[in-house]
Amino acid sequence: MLDKLKALEERFALISEKISDPEVIADQEAWRGYCREHSELSPIIDEYHIYQKALETAADDREMIETADDRELLEMLHEELAEAEKTAAESEERLKLLLIPKDPNDEKNVIMEIRGGTGGEEAALFASDLMRMYSMYAEAHRWKTEILSSNPTELGGYKEISFLVNGKGAYSRLKYESGVHRVQRVPETESGGRIHTSAVTVAVLPEIEEVEVEINRSDLRIDVFRAGGPGGQCVNTTDSAVRITHIPTGIVVSCQDEKSQLQNKEKAMKILRSRIYEAMEAERSREIADTRRSQVGSGDRSERIRTYNFPQSRVTDHRINMTIYKLDQFLNGEMDEIIDALITSDRAAMLADGTDSV
Repeated sequence: MLDKLKALEERFALISEKISDPEVIADQEAWRGYCREHSELSPIIDEYHIYQKALETAADDREMIETADDRELLEMLHEELAEAEKTAAESEERLKLLLIPKDPNDEKNVIMEIRGGTGGEEAALFASDLMRMYSMYAEAHRWKTEILSSNPTELGGYKEISFLVNGKGAYSRLKYESGVHRVQRVPETESGGRIHTSAVTVAVLPEIEEVEVEINRSDLRIDVFRAGGPGGQCVNTTDSAVRITHIPTGIVVSCQDEKSQLQNKEKAMKILRSRIYEAMEAERSREIADTRRSQVGSGDRSERIRTYNFPQSRVTDHRINMTIYKLDQFLNGEMDEIIDALITSDRAAMLADGTDSV
């Protein structure tokens, strides 16, 4: 670890010179890259200096203890040594966390896809509840949301809905939401008061730029059709809805929320790029044995990750066996207690496994 920290310190010093160099500043793209790297390294270097100072203080105290013969001085040196050793140990743990390789997608925007599963209309209604929950969570973090595609039901639910969460670090926190969300409650449509169990699937995809995933236009089949709403009635009188099929993978994306065919095509392509990227990453992950992500969930859409029990006002995250009795607050976007615990568990798994981010 020390060798790595020394190398990072040398790199930090070099970058510090670069961002003040007029020639580098003239090349704005290169300058922004150096500034970004400087910002990422800064907390590591600051912590490394704290660690170094604590080690130096401890070494000096040990040396002085060997030669000191004054009782009061010895007591003071022993106290100072204990404090320095404590500081060094705490700083070392923080450095281990700071040195964990970051998921390259963590700072990206997020495309979230929610689909009603088992439970019919009740699942569709819960999909709407989750959409509201994520929207409120995004608002609390000052992120913006934009619906990309939706298939609403007559009762106000969603068979499926895709939306963009635009904000720095959105993926780093929302990526833990991928999987099956189970709800246990008495549906509004249930007259007998019986508790039903339904399921909704959530997929979390990093927003991918065109340069990150190359898509050949010849690999696409683009169909246009007339948009329709719940019950089949027309909500548009022109062929504005777009369906794009990526022939090599068979991935199909449809968008009809906008009145403009061009806007629907742009939104469909945004989703398509992220889905293709997800498929590529899933294949890569399968080739990596015993990855650290298995500790808190692989992000597989078929994995049941959480249960929302309305009668008990309970939210249980099955990956970390954590239960809180704050269902109303959680559905109102107060999700950080569980998300923070998932992040902590994820980091602990990485430290234990010594495995890079997937």
